[in-house]
Amino acid sequence: MLEGPDLEEPAAREFFERNFTPVRVREQGRLTGYYEPYVQVRRQPDAEFSMAIRSRPGDLLTGDLGQFIAGLEGQRIVGRAQDQTFSPYLSRAEIEGENLGVPLAWGRPIEVFFLQIQGSGRLLFNDGGEARARFAAHNGRDYVSIGRILIARGELEPHGASKQDIEAWLRARGPLAWRPLFDENPRYVFFSLDTDINPHEGPIGSQGAALTPMASLAVDPAHHAWGVPVFVEAAIHGEPNWRGLVVTQDAGGAILGPARGDLFFGWGDEAGERAGRQNDPGASWTLLLPRHLARRAR
Repeated sequence: MLEGPDLEEPAAREFFERNFTPVRVREQGRLTGYYEPYVQVRRQPDAEFSMAIRSRPGDLLTGDLGQFIAGLEGQRIVGRAQDQTFSPYLSRAEIEGENLGVPLAWGRPIEVFFLQIQGSGRLLFNDGGEARARFAAHNGRDYVSIGRILIARGELEPHGASKQDIEAWLRARGPLAWRPLFDENPRYVFFSLDTDINPHEGPIGSQGAALTPMASLAVDPAHHAWGVPVFVEAAIHGEPNWRGLVVTQDAGGAILGPARGDLFFGWGDEAGERAGRQNDPGASWTLLLPRHLARRAR
């Protein structure tokens, strides 16, 4: 199965064969999935909708280390000015404890936590209003997977730690269990609200373009440029031999290394069901590079 551009079309095949050279990524790849959730929210907090979706705080600073040290171009640093020094920004627990960032909306804690992992979402207010929560910034702390924590503790089996499995564990145990567990992931994501949204388009990725279901790939920008066509061969839920042409258009806090990818599945519950169970440690991909770049890469 081939999704994305139809390479059986003679014009499409001729275009790629004339202008690009395939370069196989030698390392074994891992392909996970992400999506844009629908999140029920309120404009004011209550007992159920008690966790804020926060805007970027005014004291959060970002910079490119390449502006100061040659060879580090593109490597970002995040922090704040404190006592005339540049210090790491606060952790998740500290941000929540100090209520940093203006609340844009209030949601159920488990849903807000996973909204931060996905990086964007469509907010549905109970008064009928809708908005897209767009990624604005993160606090610069390392991302820690609560799924891996639960596996290490023996709470979940290695092959039973999908997003759905983690959510079921959280809901069965309640706030006394999930509050300290959430804090073990110090990464915190801030958002902005976009009320002028096209319901038929995906969120804006790191490349600056709207993401396309099953055709947009999140990669590590330290190893890949934006806009590179990639031919992926992987096992996807229900399709053990999926093959597709995708484009590098996004990044993610847990997407690190040259052979690590996160496929955008779309939006809504069905996309979330598929993305939440996607985890193929044996995926492979081939970059389609312009001929002059392919010669340099080899």
